[in-house]
Amino acid sequence: MTNLPFDGEISKYFEKDAPADIRDAIEDGEKKDILAPSYPYDTWMKKSDYEDEMEELQRELVKMLCDVNTTGKRIVVVFEGRDAAGKGGTIKRFRENLNPRSARVVALSKPNERERGEWYFQRYIKHLPSEGEVVLFDRSWYNRGVVEKVFGFCDDAQREHFFTQLQPFEQMLVDDGIQLFKIWLNVGRAEQLRRFLAREKDPLKHWKLSDIDVKGLSKWDAYTDAITETLDRSHSDSAPWTVVRSDDKYRARLNAIRAVLSQIDYKGKDKKVACAADKKITGGPDMLDTGSET
Repeated sequence: MTNLPFDGEISKYFEKDAPADIRDAIEDGEKKDILAPSYPYDTWMKKSDYEDEMEELQRELVKMLCDVNTTGKRIVVVFEGRDAAGKGGTIKRFRENLNPRSARVVALSKPNERERGEWYFQRYIKHLPSEGEVVLFDRSWYNRGVVEKVFGFCDDAQREHFFTQLQPFEQMLVDDGIQLFKIWLNVGRAEQLRRFLAREKDPLKHWKLSDIDVKGLSKWDAYTDAITETLDRSHSDSAPWTVVRSDDKYRARLNAIRAVLSQIDYKGKDKKVACAADKKITGGPDMLDTGSET
């Protein structure tokens, strides 16, 4: 294990500390098997079907962006979820055929010394879209609600102040004409650990791992508590959450895109393609599956 990142701590966790049901699910599952018993499908969807549907949806995304450019709409999509939930892959498919001049991805690192002295929302505001732009946040201001809480990067008073200002902040964005979409990708516990193990073994994916990932393996329940509270306190009529169960990356990507496209009016929209997301794996905060086996 000496050649593995973080001295093989992920493998050590799997072998020594992972709950028995999680370890058994990973050992018994085939590559495309769904490991969460409560997931409504047994296996991933067929790759050929996924590719066909993704191509159609990406055509719709191009039409949507052309309309945004023409009409001056402003779109913000926030992508959140546990580590390895599939945020990066979903964002990549969302944006890969869009003009980067008007469809931007924002993935901020931890705040620097100056930013730590600013109003919490300040560093995010500078990245909001102007007329005719789409901005995709790969993690967002919701760090304070979840990761910072779990790892003690903020105190309870700071977090409570965040919640006090959160809904008014998002309401201001909406009132100013920004169309705000919030996507929470919900990965099961066994699937998350399986993805971490795959990243640990693949040198091309070592960059995806961080010490937070490793330390977070033993904090599943703390994450669950923070996530549940955050979704409950930030879900509103004007800025609702869409939870997408992401144990099958193919279905998750397709339905995250549908969840956005189906709610935007744009010229040339094909409503049969840009249709409502699959209700079996997509919904509000009540769709969140936080069980120990998932």
